[in-house]
Amino acid sequence: MWTDEIVEEIHKIREEYAKSFNYDLDAIFADLRKKQAESGREVVSLSRKRGLTTRWSERTRDLGGDAKDTSRPST
Repeated sequence: MWTDEIVEEIHKIREEYAKSFNYDLDAIFADLRKKQAESGREVVSLSRKRGLTTRWSERTRDLGGDAKDTSRPST
């Protein structure tokens, strides 16, 4: 089986990084936030665009099986 040396190296680095925080996701997240703040780069938060997932998640099915669009007020 063929293995990509670059991908293997990335997996090794990721494993060592997670192990250094005892696989604690909260600690890893805090470290990444700290590195982000120290980087001096501008951080931009983009609003989520309405996509297919959003459109379909706004629809609910009643017991009769008919789709009901909850995104629009009923008249």
